[in-house]
Amino acid sequence: MPTYESLAHFLRDWKHLDAAQKAAFLVAVAQFVADLQAGQGFRRGLRVKKMQGHPDVWELSWAPDGRATFSYGEPVQAGQPRIVWRRIGTDIFNRP
Repeated sequence: MPTYESLAHFLRDWKHLDAAQKAAFLVAVAQFVADLQAGQGFRRGLRVKKMQGHPDVWELSWAPDGRATFSYGEPVQAGQPRIVWRRIGTDIFNRP
């Protein structure tokens, strides 16, 4: 099972989301985790891709205008990815 951590900036961003946005993100995360466990890549609807200009930062879409950024951290459990959630919201690309 993948492990994760949330950076302080992610937690601050999270507090500014409304209930519907939080729910949409949690649905996307469930799909994201299932895809990580399957090891066959991510489903197209999540639009997971590397961010341009930030070599170790990835983005995930959880709504038409909702994005979360993450990076891969050092695994805590051998063979299991560690996700570091960096930012979340609708206007996060200036400082991913």
